[in-house]
Amino acid sequence: MGTPQNAVQEKKTDKELYDYQKGAISKIFEKFETAPSDYHLLYQLPTGGGKTVIFSEMVRQYLKHHNKKVLVMTHRLELCRQTSEMLTSFGVANKVVNSTANLDDQSDYSCFVAMVETLNNRLTENKLDISDIGLVIIDEAHYNSFLKLFKFFDKSFILGVTATPLSSNKNLPMKDSYDELISGETIEALIENEFLARAEIFQYNMGLTSLEVGSNGDYTVKSSEDLYTSNAMMDNLLQAYLNHSKGKKTLIFNNGINTSIQVYYTFRQAGLPIKHLDNTATKKQRAEIIQWFKETPDAILTSVSILTTGFDEPTIDTIILNRATKSLTLYYQMIGRGSRILNNKSTFQVIDLGNNTFRFGSWGADLDWQTIFKSPDYFVERILDDEDIESNFQFELETEVRELFANSKDVSFNIKETYSVSTAKGESSKVVLERSIAQHAYICIENSEDVYDALSLAKKLGDDIDNRIERYAKCISRSTHNFISWLKDDYRLKLRNHLRENFDRVYEEINGFPPKEEE
Repeated sequence: MGTPQNAVQEKKTDKELYDYQKGAISKIFEKFETAPSDYHLLYQLPTGGGKTVIFSEMVRQYLKHHNKKVLVMTHRLELCRQTSEMLTSFGVANKVVNSTANLDDQSDYSCFVAMVETLNNRLTENKLDISDIGLVIIDEAHYNSFLKLFKFFDKSFILGVTATPLSSNKNLPMKDSYDELISGETIEALIENEFLARAEIFQYNMGLTSLEVGSNGDYTVKSSEDLYTSNAMMDNLLQAYLNHSKGKKTLIFNNGINTSIQVYYTFRQAGLPIKHLDNTATKKQRAEIIQWFKETPDAILTSVSILTTGFDEPTIDTIILNRATKSLTLYYQMIGRGSRILNNKSTFQVIDLGNNTFRFGSWGADLDWQTIFKSPDYFVERILDDEDIESNFQFELETEVRELFANSKDVSFNIKETYSVSTAKGESSKVVLERSIAQHAYICIENSEDVYDALSLAKKLGDDIDNRIERYAKCISRSTHNFISWLKDDYRLKLRNHLRENFDRVYEEINGFPPKEEE
């Protein structure tokens, strides 16, 4: 038998490793040399930090100094191909173990790259010799699909790499599969040193309490599609794009194919350059769409799930989260698609239409990954639910409406706080709406010359009235459609009556003189 093709590696790439990447390799190799041979080590580095570069150089160095073989596992076909190409660029001849691979020449190779399901089948059929595998590298290690393969490598050193060391399944925490976590550079450090672009985040207060959580712990596709395919949500999306990203290369993430298709038609009808991509597309269609997206400066691509990993397009200017998620990993993956830096790009935009930033904090915030790794339940339990998030929203009038109330320094009213204070005093909950009506009347009178002006202004407060009523209904735990509808109508009637009955008195209190008499 001849010497394996890559028993001794010489670097054949022009890729220059950065100091933090060299530092990571040193830390990992130090652990490799001192820990037991079957140690399971997890390495965390943000998307865009160069995880594949790091472990490709590790493979090169490992094969140069150890008489053992290496296996790299991925969960997606694109990642498998990209990993193989990166290894080759580092001078590592490698064998891709896919469903059509001929393994007759496997003894000629010291490095294998395989997708998890294909590998599982080959190992179950005993068609791949893994007796001499010393190092196993798992890309995107937070995916639980890899765990079933651990039993085959009970004598190998396993290195998992991920941007987010948090399992999507709370019953399978990563601390149970890995002995230790090494944290790499933070997103903020990578931004400061110009390795990643900085995110400019635009948040919208979204009402999402109709969403339902499925058995996987995330929002169901059905409840997401019921909400996000509505005309109101499509209008919100289109307006947000026009306000912040018109003419910029934009990637839109949705939860559900029907939603993405609806987005496609909505934007196309508005005359915007858009294409839709989901996992039903053929390889040829997918390649054509991604090539179009790459080459078209103002392209908009609406998609479902498939572009969260293994897709790098540095020219992306805007990421739109047209969905909500309870997965921190997915949140970081989606936004990370826009973080690749270019010579003329140091920032990118994120439009959040799913309260995700309220739920997890800003992308790039200094998360304590060690604590998350050791105590994932504690972290997950601290994530606010949608009712808590929305209860903290402060309703803001549309800019054009707010301008009509220019004489008022503050037009807000905290229903929840007023309810808490009044009920603590033993007052009836009805006083909450009475005080809200009085405050609405006051700002109308404050910006009017006569009662007719005030009544006209009151009509402009419809959205604010609806918001207050919905919050009040939650406070008193009554939320039937008929009851809320009646409350909204009754509120408007009482506001008009309040203005007619109290305009002169309040006007004089505000201005120090009575309103002019009609001539």
